[in-house]
Amino acid sequence: MNKLTKKQIGQLKPSATLAINEESNKLKKSGKKVYKFGFGQSPFPIPESVVLELKNNSSKNFYLQMQGLEELRSVIANHLNKNNNNNFNKENIIVGPGTKELMFLTQIAFEGDILLPAPSWVSYQPQAIIAKNKVHWIQTTSNSNWFPTAEKLEEKIKSIKNKNLLLLINSPNNPSGTVCKNLEEIVDVAKKYKLIILSDEIYSRLTFNDQYKSISSIYPERTIVSSGLSKWCGAGGWRLGFFAIPDQLAELKNSLKILCSESFTSVSAPVQYAAVRAYKDDHSDYLMKVKKILSFVANYVYENLKSNAINVLQPEGGFYLFPEFTSAKFSSSSEMCKDILNKTGVALLPGSDFGLPSNKMIARLSYTDFDGANFLKGILGSKKLDDADLKKYAPNIVDGVSALKEWSNSL
Repeated sequence: MNKLTKKQIGQLKPSATLAINEESNKLKKSGKKVYKFGFGQSPFPIPESVVLELKNNSSKNFYLQMQGLEELRSVIANHLNKNNNNNFNKENIIVGPGTKELMFLTQIAFEGDILLPAPSWVSYQPQAIIAKNKVHWIQTTSNSNWFPTAEKLEEKIKSIKNKNLLLLINSPNNPSGTVCKNLEEIVDVAKKYKLIILSDEIYSRLTFNDQYKSISSIYPERTIVSSGLSKWCGAGGWRLGFFAIPDQLAELKNSLKILCSESFTSVSAPVQYAAVRAYKDDHSDYLMKVKKILSFVANYVYENLKSNAINVLQPEGGFYLFPEFTSAKFSSSSEMCKDILNKTGVALLPGSDFGLPSNKMIARLSYTDFDGANFLKGILGSKKLDDADLKKYAPNIVDGVSALKEWSNSL
């Protein structure tokens, strides 16, 4: 590793999402009322059948093959083929300790430049820096649902000397909560320039309208699908994710397998056996209830924040909204978020952490600060949710949004 890269690593900060979670916990311990709108973790319990499978396999203390348990890779491939209209088999799947690790190792294995839409998840760019990959940002706007247009994408590609490019697409998106609706035009450009696409689909099963479309279904030959258990299954701490890599990218897959073997060796055996149950069983009832709650909470936050002072798009999946505070006057979005935290106790992440200019007064809001297990118990049957349910099962959402709205109105 050269000196320049070591200097760059020294300048990196801890992951913004983990840092805000630790800061929020520290403030709570000191006695301050904090609304944890900064950290995006599923509030829901893992389905009982999956937990039971973990318990039943807890005695399995041996190493599994590096690429992942064969049965697990088979059920993941079947899951993708059914839901994404893919044509994967078990050899296309690599199981890792969360998709974050697999993305990092892919950045190391990949020889080329990285294309990132702004906004993008906070760890994409730091991983590229560590891997010595050059990042090219494609600025987007709310008018394009926070995704790049074909024109902006091609314009950026033409300005880059290195044409071996990896584009990351994350839909539903972190931080905006929006879904990419112009996949076809992005694919037209991708085919023209032979882009590799890494499709981060970690929130795909939490798309509110049940009509999720993967870019891999229309560009299968050069799209890597990335997903895992953390969001839809409430199993973030279990650390299990996977990549599905098409045969046409076999060289990159083989390089990734070598890096996996020299880093994490293999994922926890009990967790892998439990994951078989997660992908094999029908969890449609669980997911229906989870999405019912998430979409209701999301729309409550959206309806109560949108105003002349706050521009925000309606969330379409996942855990987030991306409000812009049009009346805020601060030196940076980071300073704005500090002011919000100090005055209201609401913890948000600044838009600058996601690749946007620091002078844009935008922040990411996660609406998951509630007890998901308790909320699930309260909506048994086909009961329609109302504001009374929200006040009962998600009081921090109600109070935090009220405090944030009051802060915005005071500007």
